[in-house]
Amino acid sequence: MKRYHVEVHGNVQGVGFRQFTQSEAVKHNIHGWVRNKSNGVVEIEAEGTPQDMDHFLVAVQEGSPFSTVERLETSDLDSVDHNESFDVRF
Repeated sequence: MKRYHVEVHGNVQGVGFRQFTQSEAVKHNIHGWVRNKSNGVVEIEAEGTPQDMDHFLVAVQEGSPFSTVERLETSDLDSVDHNESFDVRF
């Protein structure tokens, strides 16, 4: 399993990006969470198989219909596999 911390920069708040991310996570069998940060960035912690994570990150990079993703900052995390779902956090 691979686990990543991802920060998504661009026009990604107030455009349905968290719900889009959750939908893509479910589609790609990814567990974790997504939330908005006060600085306009969307933060994600996601875990899945290497192949599923690759597909998920491509979808996140492409973004939702009303978002504009400028860049992703990703860092590896230790796999913990304690999330059984993908949640939108507030």
